[in-house]
Amino acid sequence: MRLPFRDEPPADVSVGPGEKVLAWCRTTDGAVVAGTRDALHLPDARVPWELVEAADWDRDTSVLRVVEVGAWGEQRPEHTFTLDDPRRLLQLVRERVTASVVYQRHVPVTGRSGLRVIARRAPSGHAPLTWVFEYDESIDPDDPAVRDVADRALAAARDEVGLG
Repeated sequence: MRLPFRDEPPADVSVGPGEKVLAWCRTTDGAVVAGTRDALHLPDARVPWELVEAADWDRDTSVLRVVEVGAWGEQRPEHTFTLDDPRRLLQLVRERVTASVVYQRHVPVTGRSGLRVIARRAPSGHAPLTWVFEYDESIDPDDPAVRDVADRALAAARDEVGLG
């Protein structure tokens, strides 16, 4: 009889073809959150690493909050889970999200307020870079002057990474 490896994921973890679970943990209600090279697998979604805008861990409450990349002005998908013993999973989340960021620059628009140009890459490298803007709170992305700054910043960023 073969004994399962201590960190072997449970049978109820479902990942795509060619994906292997690298870290996982259970939520307090028994669901599984798992990470592969390509994505974070949540009970209600599969989120590719390059589409994770933020992942915040609250040590006091054991809550993991994952926010997906979204369009300006629209509600971004958010997932919240209370986790049991998430150490390895938290390490993987930090490493994979950080590794997906290829380029990030803050560009001032008014004083110190401005926008960030960010390029993210899928871990497999089989997809083109995903370019997004993040705007400081006082910046209106619909303002033509802001759009002009954003367009110029994106062109400069693409040149800088060799895509110009």
